[in-house]
Amino acid sequence: MDYLEIEGGNTLHGSVRISGAKNAALPLLALSLLSRQPMEFYNLPEVADINTFIRLLTMLGANITTEGKGHRIIDTTSVNDTKAVYDIVRKMRASILVLGPLLTRFGHCEVSLPGGCAIGARPVDLHIKAMQKLGANIEVQGGYIIAHAKDGLKGADIVFDKITVTGTSNVVMAAALAKGKTRIINAAKEPEVVQLCQILQESGLQIQGIGTSEIIIEGTGGELLDLKPTRVIPDRIEAGTYLCIGAITNSQITLHDVCEDHIESIVLKLHEIGFETEFCSSDTNKAITIYPCKTPLKAFRITTTEYPGFPTDMQAQFMALSTQCNGSSFIKETLFENRFMHVNELQRLGANIAIDGNVAQINGKSELIGADVMATDLRASSALVLAALVAKGITRVHRIYHLDRGYEQLEVKLNSLGAKIRRLSE
Repeated sequence: MDYLEIEGGNTLHGSVRISGAKNAALPLLALSLLSRQPMEFYNLPEVADINTFIRLLTMLGANITTEGKGHRIIDTTSVNDTKAVYDIVRKMRASILVLGPLLTRFGHCEVSLPGGCAIGARPVDLHIKAMQKLGANIEVQGGYIIAHAKDGLKGADIVFDKITVTGTSNVVMAAALAKGKTRIINAAKEPEVVQLCQILQESGLQIQGIGTSEIIIEGTGGELLDLKPTRVIPDRIEAGTYLCIGAITNSQITLHDVCEDHIESIVLKLHEIGFETEFCSSDTNKAITIYPCKTPLKAFRITTTEYPGFPTDMQAQFMALSTQCNGSSFIKETLFENRFMHVNELQRLGANIAIDGNVAQINGKSELIGADVMATDLRASSALVLAALVAKGITRVHRIYHLDRGYEQLEVKLNSLGAKIRRLSE
């Protein structure tokens, strides 16, 4: 099993390109199940979750052609299996995204109950209830969601009790081939959902309310879609992570291929702490630079919430950053109940953190000392890397298979900035 060995205390400098967004690419790969011809993808990130999802599509009968880095053609015209087996789905919760496409295209499917990061209850009941509202008969047996819609799905009003990104994406795809009109109320507004809807609209599907909390879709009644070549949007969480890397090491770093709007809440919080940033845009590139802070870093408060609020996927990275801020910072996690599992590991490095329910108080500035730490989920692993970059001595981050799920060539990119980090085997 691989781990990262990191020597802290180095100032970084240079630039990196932000990869395509994993959380945008996964529903788009699922969307390929609704295409009448092979679907071409650009800017797919080379991360474990993408490879897992492609393996799932292959097991269903899809043909995958790799044309170059981040460039693949997915041909689902030959798909003849509608069972997403446990062995694949257990590795990644996003596998549930095949439920809507398989059900709406074939009228039946079996999808294993999903796995993924252990960051709290993320029940699939919202997905199941939505499919039932669209006319599916569903039962859960032997760890599988078994769904049937003999006469196809029918449009309906779907009201989500709780905002769900994967749930919204699943319903959008299911509704695309349903009969009649589907209205999604309390829909997620994340950029990843927006891109999915825009691609459907570009294929000729009638869809209204993109980027709002109410999405209306006029389904094709079973007719497959003419889906165009697609370039995956930049990963806003990877961009936010590298901005935090620049901040915690007090370094000047430029990130290429970013979307300013998608990272606004992150950038504003960095400004509050004391950092300056500059965004530059041209026809071929959009870039942001973070500059070293010339004054002591200010403590801050964060409450995680749905987009366009502060993302839960950036909470751990900002907790690492808060250890280098002066005074007490407070982070309130409102979306996942177990998303403070990285706290114990940060404490091993010397962080002064107290937890009260869903609120963390971080008292800084702390002197961090290198130690052996263990990643507990995807974003927690990046927080440990951040802390290691400023810790004295050597830090070893174990269980980095979590990190590999969502960050493309992290150690390569960091070393190009001047970090000292090695991937080693236990």
